[in-house]
Amino acid sequence: MLKSVFFKVILVLTVFFLISSCRGEFERVRLSGDPQRIYEAANRYYDEGEYTRAKTLYELILNSYRGRAEAEQLFFRFAYTHYYLRQYILASFYFDNFANTFPNSPNRQEADFMAAYSNYLLSPSFRLDQEYTVKAIDAFQRYVNRYPTSERVAEINDFMDELRRKLERKAFYQADLYFRMGAYQSAIASFEHLLQDYPETQDIERVRYLIVKSNFRLAENSILARQAERYGNTMTAYRRFERRHGNSQYINELREYYAISEQKVNELTNE
Repeated sequence: MLKSVFFKVILVLTVFFLISSCRGEFERVRLSGDPQRIYEAANRYYDEGEYTRAKTLYELILNSYRGRAEAEQLFFRFAYTHYYLRQYILASFYFDNFANTFPNSPNRQEADFMAAYSNYLLSPSFRLDQEYTVKAIDAFQRYVNRYPTSERVAEINDFMDELRRKLERKAFYQADLYFRMGAYQSAIASFEHLLQDYPETQDIERVRYLIVKSNFRLAENSILARQAERYGNTMTAYRRFERRHGNSQYINELREYYAISEQKVNELTNE
């Protein structure tokens, strides 16, 4: 029993001293003020997957190595430390910075991809702000334009399709939110913009249905002076829907709106 306890104590102490030794070595290097020593240690930490330490050391010597032969690898690895640490905003920035600083580097193409991919990883749920979704699409498109024969083009096209679907879903969600809130003019405008921006949307039938319904609800809730015009808009929207989706599950409901709208227009214009 005593031997077992003694062994555990020795093991804990050994681990503690090893950790302390490693930490002490890192601090000695960090505070050394020797760019070459820091550079070599940073590369060693990077190769061992200790990206936090590697990043810290690389950052200390960025200015010291500008214009030197080692700068290209240093800046490239520095960008990757942010990526591996899931600091994607900074990763995208530093990959883009690398590509602009070393335009003739054999790593330029990979840096361009990683700058775009880091923004892709930042793209949030469709309900949230889509700034990074747009940035990722733009960066991926630049990559495809610059490297049309790259083996990554097919994968990137899939990424862009996914991101565009997210933007489309965001647009539908916003327009539908206006509809559910009773902001029918905003709903109509948003649904119409959605059709312009995403003419191949899979929700096209429902979008056109909601355009008709929004026009009808807007007419119902309008002052008398605007009702004839807005019921007329409902009829126009219905005719567009019927031409394209005559067998729709929504057609009977929309025919009722059309009939009511036609009756209202006749009554209002004959008064």
